[in-house]
Amino acid sequence: MMKANANVAKVATLVSDSSRAAILTILLDGRFHPVSDLAYMVGITPQTASYHLAKMTQANVIDVESQGRHRYYGISNQEIAQVMESFLQVAPPVEIKSLKQSNEEKALRHARTCYDHIAGNLGVKLKTSLMNQQFLVEKDNEFHITSDGEIFFNTIDIDTNKLKKKRRMFCSKCLDWSERRHHIAGALGNAMLEKFLELEWIERVPKSRALKITALGGNGLNEMFGVDP
Repeated sequence: MMKANANVAKVATLVSDSSRAAILTILLDGRFHPVSDLAYMVGITPQTASYHLAKMTQANVIDVESQGRHRYYGISNQEIAQVMESFLQVAPPVEIKSLKQSNEEKALRHARTCYDHIAGNLGVKLKTSLMNQQFLVEKDNEFHITSDGEIFFNTIDIDTNKLKKKRRMFCSKCLDWSERRHHIAGALGNAMLEKFLELEWIERVPKSRALKITALGGNGLNEMFGVDP
């Protein structure tokens, strides 16, 4: 509990600056980005972006990886990402000023990444489907997989026993800022994201957290999960 409270305080302090808040929101896609891309997406100079990134790196909110002369930045862990998602839930809605911005907002609400798992309407529908089929149950404020659920995930080559051995929560709840309901996080949520990408059911949208559901994915999600994307 103390660790979670410390992260809330750290992130709250950092996002008091609008540029840092924007950078952290972009990094909720779970990927590592170079300074130049982050600066462009936020609308600030690379020098200003580097200053903010240094502040957040020092606070252990984001990590940096070096490849040759280039440095790439990403959110440190899922806990930080969940704090950011909670802030987005209570933040006033962004004023829509263009058709492009409206389309981007709709895409994010429909399907997006939340750090390393699926969020938005798609994420909530997947959770609801798994619970309706009694593959997941809610207990002690967490999701738990049933024996039928383990069999189901094995049919799509997701080894739940292997996932349980990872040094992270197996199937945690994450409150979705746009749906106001929970979606699946943790090792299982990440495994679903990676599997759907591998199956080409979904695609990442460049320079966005949005996920695009492919025609193949529409059929697969409907057949396997009873989800109409």
